[in-house]
Amino acid sequence: MTQILPAAGTLLIADPFLKDPNFMRTVVFLCEHQEEGSFGFVLNRLYDFTLDQLMASAEGMPLPVYYGGPVQVDTIHFLHQYPDLIPGGFEVAEGIYWGGDFETAVQLLRDNEITPRGIRFFIGYSGWSEGQLLNELKEKSWITSKGNQRLVFEIDQNAVWKEALKDLGGEYEQLINYPIDPQLN
Repeated sequence: MTQILPAAGTLLIADPFLKDPNFMRTVVFLCEHQEEGSFGFVLNRLYDFTLDQLMASAEGMPLPVYYGGPVQVDTIHFLHQYPDLIPGGFEVAEGIYWGGDFETAVQLLRDNEITPRGIRFFIGYSGWSEGQLLNELKEKSWITSKGNQRLVFEIDQNAVWKEALKDLGGEYEQLINYPIDPQLN
């Protein structure tokens, strides 16, 4: 199966042998890929704190926050499915929006006008400088595929990596069973 080129909306699925502790067995949803660099969010790494523990404006809302990546871990970002309700978002892929008015998003959640299943919060992000991601792809650190709402919003975070590989089928589906350290086999 041929790899797709990175672009907004692409999933970067960590190769089973990728040892970088920030990205081992992760899936990154790319929000932007330009010549100058790329950024996205790790979909399957739950952070140790909930939204209300990180943001005073979200008091009483113990929503999960995901570790978006090792860059600027003092910032909160979000992906959502509510472009008509949350102003200022940017459509990354069909039905998946990045950012927008944070306070509006929190108020809509508080008022039960949107559900937590349609929004994901991240602390920090994953970033690559010019040429870095393409080099990592040449080194076969990542497997690429098209992102979708199911993997971003619906799948339990513990199953995202395996489900992303299953979606590719064929030889990729076999990678699910590879041990983290083949030397221990």
